[in-house]
Amino acid sequence: MSKVRGYGFTRRAAVVALMASVALAGCGKSNDAAKPAATAGAVEKPNLKLGFIKLTDIAPLVVAKEKGFFADEGLSVTLEPQANWKVLLNGVVSGDLDASHMLAGQVLAASAGIGAKTRLIAPFSLDLNGKGITLSNQVLGMVGTLPDGPVSAAVLKPVVAKFKAEGKPFKMGMVFPVSTHNYVLRYWLAAGGMNPGYYLPGDTAGLTGADVQLSVTPPPQMPATMEAGTISGYSVGEPWNQAAVAKKIGAPVIVDPDIAGTTGDKVFGMTEAFAAKNPKTVQALLRALIRASMWLDADGGKNRPEAVKLLSNSKYVGADEKVLLASMTGKFTFAGGKTVATPEFNMFFDQQASYPMYSDGIWFLTQMRRWGQIAESKPDQWYLDTVKAAYRPDLYDAAAKALVDGGKAPADAFPKTDGFRAYSRKAIDGVAFDAHHPAAYAAGFAIGLKDGQKVTPAGVK
Repeated sequence: MSKVRGYGFTRRAAVVALMASVALAGCGKSNDAAKPAATAGAVEKPNLKLGFIKLTDIAPLVVAKEKGFFADEGLSVTLEPQANWKVLLNGVVSGDLDASHMLAGQVLAASAGIGAKTRLIAPFSLDLNGKGITLSNQVLGMVGTLPDGPVSAAVLKPVVAKFKAEGKPFKMGMVFPVSTHNYVLRYWLAAGGMNPGYYLPGDTAGLTGADVQLSVTPPPQMPATMEAGTISGYSVGEPWNQAAVAKKIGAPVIVDPDIAGTTGDKVFGMTEAFAAKNPKTVQALLRALIRASMWLDADGGKNRPEAVKLLSNSKYVGADEKVLLASMTGKFTFAGGKTVATPEFNMFFDQQASYPMYSDGIWFLTQMRRWGQIAESKPDQWYLDTVKAAYRPDLYDAAAKALVDGGKAPADAFPKTDGFRAYSRKAIDGVAFDAHHPAAYAAGFAIGLKDGQKVTPAGVK
């Protein structure tokens, strides 16, 4: 696999960079008035509205629009910010949004029968990793000197105990009950010996048995909510961890590759009905997004500074360029002012980041079961069937083939895969993820539901 952001890259990455630049030649920057290419008649719906939340992982969408990849496919796309993940989900389900930047968990929860009642699919992964956990200055002061390297949640145990002794709950924020941010925060807390709480059937709070109370806060509101003292820390995507550093109200202590290893993050999602009704449109969207993700990770990440300028626009993320540049160029400032290289943060194409891997989706489902969102134990086949109903690599493969056949991407940019990623990053607790045996993995944690257990108002039974 190629490497990104100044850490060298292989011949394949060089070829990808060359093909991306060739494909871009003659395709000027897009804007709201840009005219779609003459191929517009080939798609069922050339005028589209796509939703997003203000996070750096919308980069493929922004690049596809601003660099003209959507227009080159005959599409006139409006990118529309949404207030929060619930509003965004409702927009996709209602059809107000044609497709959207989405939480992988939103698509998978619908497939698992615990989320939206409308069938949703994800034919494209927007990125891998991209999340951090930030603590407030108050908490960092109580913790004292932190160890070098990834910080275990065990350092919070005395702080949580002090809060409890004073009759106060220790609260942290995450962005949505089925978000990666929720699951990596829970993973981190549990690995440090603290219970983040279980979900009762139909419950969205997840506070049963909790040592630490987790609550939902929209990503852009995280810093202000922590500064107000409502929460003492949070799990969120960028730029809202580095924003805490810039505002001097707190700092991140760990990023997600060091928590559960490599994890999926956001996806490009839509209803199954939209995909069935507009197959040519979906293929056009995917071709544009693949080209955008290639551009983002091409040639050692040389395009990332330009991407940061696009994202900093108020109509997209609207954050300071310096804040955005930190994570987008592989550098992350942690507590104590230590700036560390994080080359696996926000991967868009490298390591097949844009491919909707079954194994990435299965990991989400195991965490839903671990914390009770999936109320009963499930066999391994259920996990596979559920993810296959939601993740659509067949649609991705068709778009990739068209790019190769059209000379817009090299064939070796798309290695053959069975949809199961080889996970080499170790989780903080040392537990290895085996996507082929998800039931045993989900039940194998010291803190988490075991096989056959259920969550009741009286606790885990």
